[in-house]
Amino acid sequence: MDPLVVGIVAGLLGLSFGAFGVLAFRASERQRDLLEGAPGEVSFPDGAADVLAVLGKAFVVVDAIDSVVRASPAAYAYGLVRGHTVVHRELLQMTAKVRGNGVVIEQQLELPRGPIGQGSIIVQVRAAMLGEEYILLLADDRTEITRTERIRNDFVANVSHELKTPVGAISLLAEALEASPDDEDAVRRFAQRMRKESSRLAALVQDIIELSRLQGADIVHQGKDVDLNEVVAEAVDRSRLAAEAKGISVVVGGSSQHKVFGDPDLLVNAFRNLIDNAIRYSPANTKVGIGIRDKDGLVSVSVADQGEGLKPEDQDRVFERFYRVDAARSRQTGGTGLGLSIVKHVVENHGGEVTVWSQPGKGSTFTVRLPEMEQDQERQDGAARPPEQGAMA
Repeated sequence: MDPLVVGIVAGLLGLSFGAFGVLAFRASERQRDLLEGAPGEVSFPDGAADVLAVLGKAFVVVDAIDSVVRASPAAYAYGLVRGHTVVHRELLQMTAKVRGNGVVIEQQLELPRGPIGQGSIIVQVRAAMLGEEYILLLADDRTEITRTERIRNDFVANVSHELKTPVGAISLLAEALEASPDDEDAVRRFAQRMRKESSRLAALVQDIIELSRLQGADIVHQGKDVDLNEVVAEAVDRSRLAAEAKGISVVVGGSSQHKVFGDPDLLVNAFRNLIDNAIRYSPANTKVGIGIRDKDGLVSVSVADQGEGLKPEDQDRVFERFYRVDAARSRQTGGTGLGLSIVKHVVENHGGEVTVWSQPGKGSTFTVRLPEMEQDQERQDGAARPPEQGAMA
């Protein structure tokens, strides 16, 4: 073949490959600019990426067909985005409205956290135009705040209801007393009822005060080394009168060789609530057993009664505030519905856990487990340090 022809063909081929390479490079640059927010993009404002990075909220940027152009790690963690797709239909409805009228939209949404399970997340979402063709979704996680507000509102409503019952009863009994001053039997009967309702009201108020105190308790900075043997002995002593009134013997077995870190007064109150609860729901002339032992870096205290036991559905809710398995019987025995809630709050503040084992007709056993202190947790001045993380098994 003529060398001139070969040279011309080779030159044309080289030119074609070069042009193709330039086009491919430019296409790659355009794609990278779209995904990374290049400063040269007209419709993606300069500095927008830097502002989004410091907002501290989850964000998603979508294009004209709702394909994800950019999303923060938090948006993926919240389950708002999967790959390059916006997961939730509610978010796509917001982008459609913004695209249609150009106004800023803000909504609070409760969305599934993942494709399976019942976990959900509550987010405050703001949608707005970003540049000429993009839409920005800003999401602020309000799950914990919303749940706290719900708990507080429920608590206030429950407190109002619980206080209204004994106050109303005392008012009616006072009217009855006033109407029958010459009937000694009626006066005596009404006075006994008033004393009972007053005691119930005082117990309820005391438990509410205790819960408020727990909210502000700083175990980490105000705690000290605590001997649970002494704590349990003090709790048993405070419950002695209630036990003797029903002929119930409280028997303590075992002991702990290790101390825990915490507030001794709060712990005494927690165990007194458990023991009082066991006495309240045990038949007369029976026994309440308390066991103490060390195992796997934990100090375990179990309180067993001989009551009627709990159904499985009740065991899941028994630590809720104001929850009563048998409301009528609880009021008759003087229960406020707050005792086990206080126990759970105290134990969790000390880095431990409280569990229940129960079967209908076989009684219930409540077990508290607290992390024991290590020997090197003592300071030279004799004060104690908070338990190190990982102390629990």
